[in-house]
Amino acid sequence: MRVDLLTREYPPEVYGGAGVHVEYLARDLRRLVDTRVRCIGAPREEPGVTAYGVPPGLRDANPALRTIGTDLEMADGCAGADLVHSHTWYANLAGHVAKLLHGVPHVLTAHSLEPLRPWKAEQLGGGYALSSWAERTAFGAADAVVAVSARMREDVLRCYSAVDPARVHVVHNGIDTGEYRPDRATDVLERHGIDPSRPCVVFVGRITRQKGLPHLLRAAQTLDPAVQLVLCAGAPDTAEILAEVRLLVDELARSRDGVVWIQQMLPKPDIVQLLTHATVFACPSVYEPMGIVNLEAMACETAVVATATGGIPEVVSDGETGVLVPIEQLEDGTGTPLDPTRFEADLAAGLTDVLADPVRAREMGVAGRRRAVEVFSWAAVATRMLDVYRAVL
Repeated sequence: MRVDLLTREYPPEVYGGAGVHVEYLARDLRRLVDTRVRCIGAPREEPGVTAYGVPPGLRDANPALRTIGTDLEMADGCAGADLVHSHTWYANLAGHVAKLLHGVPHVLTAHSLEPLRPWKAEQLGGGYALSSWAERTAFGAADAVVAVSARMREDVLRCYSAVDPARVHVVHNGIDTGEYRPDRATDVLERHGIDPSRPCVVFVGRITRQKGLPHLLRAAQTLDPAVQLVLCAGAPDTAEILAEVRLLVDELARSRDGVVWIQQMLPKPDIVQLLTHATVFACPSVYEPMGIVNLEAMACETAVVATATGGIPEVVSDGETGVLVPIEQLEDGTGTPLDPTRFEADLAAGLTDVLADPVRAREMGVAGRRRAVEVFSWAAVATRMLDVYRAVL
């Protein structure tokens, strides 16, 4: 069996959880079947991986239109595959066209849904209608849809009512607990001016409405001044949200020290060390189908304080591996808290609760790694994915 994985992101160009997912899924699938990867971006040297650039005639077009043009070339390259498996709207249309063109099954994984990310209109303009159309078309015709959490499965069936529930399967994201494991060295901390002797809250994520960084920055105003806040935050969706975050960071830094904002993308070992030394990892997301970054923190033996939304409660065990922060949200697809002030206060309270008891925080971290090892492994993910493939062939 030959499977072609279609994706926007693939190392070294990985910006979010979907890219991480494809990286490790491909690695473990290769042990089971002939696996090729087709991605978007600069040429890759890895065997079996083909990257596609923007067609010359579309280089100045709307970003969504550029993606669609790239998808068409990607679909053409799938000749000879027995099955195509696409990830995110950026590659869903490539999977759909490959299905029609080559007569092979199309499986797609739902990492997020365009109807639940209306803020993308800020980034894509009229292209948001194109991305929504591409996703809707692919979901309606896919032979199987894989949801990364039970909550995501509910969202798929709610947003795309024409999809047969029997075609929607749940396969959680995984974690490589060999790569993500505690690193007690401090060279990365020292390089970025982080004091290993002080308590520390760490955030890792893109600057996008989905990740809720502005809420965390407001919540941090009430934390103990001794607590450091380390933000590994870059790749802003828009100039507007970047300006908002910069203003909030500057405001916070005027009232306390220990605010460290790392805007460049760090290599994985650096992230592992930062997560290891965090007293608590903060995930203030307002939309998160699963939240693979929480698994990464747990695997590094770090307690997690995260929003009780989307698939996060399927990963973070409240009171055992961390604290879940309650949230009531608008039903308009934005995930906006009904009462942002209350959500930010509850987020601050959750962080303060864990920070105030270092022994309990360490116990949560140990429990988190144990859960990551026992429940979430990429080998198991690949095996479950192969079962989905066999069901549609």
